[in-house]
Amino acid sequence: MRTALTIAGSDPSGGAGIQGDLKTFAALGAYGVSAITAITAQSTIGVEASEPLGADLVAAQIEAIASDIHIDATKTGMLANAAIVEAVAAAIDELALPLLVVDPVIVSTTGARLLDEDGVEMLRRELIPRAAVVTPNLPEAETLTGHPVRSLDDARAAAARIRELGATSVIITGGHGSGNESIDLVFDGHDFTELRTARIAGPAAHGTGCAFAAAVAAGLALGFSTIDAARLAQAFVAGAIRGALKAGRGAPLLDHFWQGTRGWPAAGSADPR
Repeated sequence: MRTALTIAGSDPSGGAGIQGDLKTFAALGAYGVSAITAITAQSTIGVEASEPLGADLVAAQIEAIASDIHIDATKTGMLANAAIVEAVAAAIDELALPLLVVDPVIVSTTGARLLDEDGVEMLRRELIPRAAVVTPNLPEAETLTGHPVRSLDDARAAAARIRELGATSVIITGGHGSGNESIDLVFDGHDFTELRTARIAGPAAHGTGCAFAAAVAAGLALGFSTIDAARLAQAFVAGAIRGALKAGRGAPLLDHFWQGTRGWPAAGSADPR
């Protein structure tokens, strides 16, 4: 059994956050465990309120899980404030949690602030240097680097700047871009790889960034290389968007189980998708 840990906020709509991550892990054949950082009041329409948990309680959750269950990969999402970011970084070191995927959740799609300014700086200084992979979307890449990202060349420059913070690899996701293709740009410090897929028409689905990062973490837990985990994540999210569910009055919800519950091909197979 391969196990992935998500450290993130709770989304009662089930589309993103802890709930979305656990669905993604299950859909891809990894056993999911979790530590909650914040409680939110949100729906498909948007975030109405949020309340961070105490940093000590977040750390205690991580310690309780990691001292009992072997963790193969770790993914972070909404961390809310600097104290939680610092506590999570310390726990990752103390517990030697492997293969950290950092989804730098800063602002929700509807504009709600999910990480304060001090938290962003702590993310840059303490968490990103410990990451195997960082998965910012275009707006998050702009916030992390302080530079606009309007083109593929801008994305390459941003990926290089983020990697200079200490991450092993960076994937700048292209879902917030324009054009007929969505391009996820992978940078490992040596090579840039452009993963292209057709952009899916229609309203933006809720939880795509969480699902992408969680799928990368699941792929790493299952033994995929970073580039194959990125390919798996892109294919998984594209399929989940195509099958998106109109459950509420706002954004569609991803269909995390569009492939059923049989899992995905094993690491080393010819086609991770």
